[in-house]
Amino acid sequence: MAIVELKVPSPGESITEVVIARWVKNTGDIVEKDDVLAEIDSDKATLTLNAEESGKIEVLAAEGDTVNVGQVVVKIDTSFKLEAKTETAKVEVKVEAKKEAAPVAAVTSNHAPASTSYASGTPSISAAKIMAENNINPTQLNGTGKDGRITKQDVLAALSNGLPTAAEVLSNSWKGGREKERAKMTSLRKTVAKRLVAVKNETAMLTTFNEVDMSAIYAIRAKYKDKFKEVYGSNVGFMSFFTKAVTEALYHYPAVNGMIDGEELVYNKYCDIGIAVSAPKGLMVPVLRNAELMSIADIEKGIKDLAVKARDGKLTIEDMTGGTFTITNGGVFGSMMSTPIINPPQSAILGMHNVVDRPMAVNGQVVIRPMMYVALSYDHRIIDGRESVGFLVKVKEMLENPSRMLFGGKIPEEVLLGL
Repeated sequence: MAIVELKVPSPGESITEVVIARWVKNTGDIVEKDDVLAEIDSDKATLTLNAEESGKIEVLAAEGDTVNVGQVVVKIDTSFKLEAKTETAKVEVKVEAKKEAAPVAAVTSNHAPASTSYASGTPSISAAKIMAENNINPTQLNGTGKDGRITKQDVLAALSNGLPTAAEVLSNSWKGGREKERAKMTSLRKTVAKRLVAVKNETAMLTTFNEVDMSAIYAIRAKYKDKFKEVYGSNVGFMSFFTKAVTEALYHYPAVNGMIDGEELVYNKYCDIGIAVSAPKGLMVPVLRNAELMSIADIEKGIKDLAVKARDGKLTIEDMTGGTFTITNGGVFGSMMSTPIINPPQSAILGMHNVVDRPMAVNGQVVIRPMMYVALSYDHRIIDGRESVGFLVKVKEMLENPSRMLFGGKIPEEVLLGL
């Protein structure tokens, strides 16, 4: 018998403990090499534990356990042949199909809301991906996995049979009662909580606001969206324009791109822009490296790649460290205005919000324009009010006149005249 021991990998420097978030495979399962066995939560990211060899596994730690980096948590008996796994898989697929078909049929075909219970368990990675693509809420599904988890098969079956009606979902919302539910905070959530409190306590954080007329951006997108998609294979969004405008504004106001290190001020000569994206486990901030050197198309592709990795739970520590400035878009959730919290050790963060048609005074006339409020939260210890306001005005100017992004913040006529 050949036994292979799997140890908890190191998520990064200074991290000595992690939490077993979820076992994908269980004791007795036969796996192939590189199969995902478990999801592991650390202070900074969620990792996966993969099989180093094929064989039958024995799990040595339970879900929710805190384990040390380097600790053995799985043993693999490599004496089991892969042929046995193939036959076992066929039997499991048939049994799984029978188990999962009945609950979905009860939800979608019988339409009996009074007797149907919609589980709100955590979806698997593959299930969450399909749900995000099809705008499916967990309350619309009946999870048949362990502890009510929503599996990929649950989502596919619901899509093929038709989701429950709005009336059915609403009828299964509040039922009265005085029950409570407790859930253990993940390592990632605990770390985020500590850092947010630390930012409020350790920085002199202020927020300044402005508004942007998005007419020029709307016009560019409307004129070139089809050609852009034909050439680059993706749509052009607001975030790429904002990222480009931010990198140009940071050149003119370097303190906004700086940070405090002990008793020294560090001014970064490059722009590593953190882009806040929503992921199944919460808000993540992966970093777009050297965004100042990128075109709109490069930025769009980079943001898309990071968003996909966040959605699939494949972001690494390297993807989320080293940013110099952060952009967050609460507008996708309908936010009109907010005061974003700085992402330490950075000194500033730009908040985008929803676009609303509002009456504006233009050349003495009242016209309707698509307007967005923008907010810059900054650390007053390193950034003065003049710099913060000037930076936000520069971003506004470039978004309202996008040609400025090509000429260092100036309009073409100013460049022509050498002004």
